[in-house]
Amino acid sequence: MITQQLLRKKKGGRVAAFEILRASSGILNMIREGKTHQITSAMQTGGREGMVLMDRSLAELVRREKISLEEAQAHCFSPAELNSFLGQY
Repeated sequence: MITQQLLRKKKGGRVAAFEILRASSGILNMIREGKTHQITSAMQTGGREGMVLMDRSLAELVRREKISLEEAQAHCFSPAELNSFLGQY
């Protein structure tokens, strides 16, 4: 599953931020067992499987100077998570 948000670029226009969830066996088991609260953690560690959290995508756009920090904060799911991802750069 892929979700996107179209965000205002710093220099005009729009840019997309994406969240990607792959239906891996682990994810499917979490859904089956009603443990959907664990999916975010699985996505954080699922980068090599192609999974991307929205907040990580937003942080990458800020780092690449495509969007402002304020724009990212207005569209993030967790300000603390966004700040964590920004601190990794």
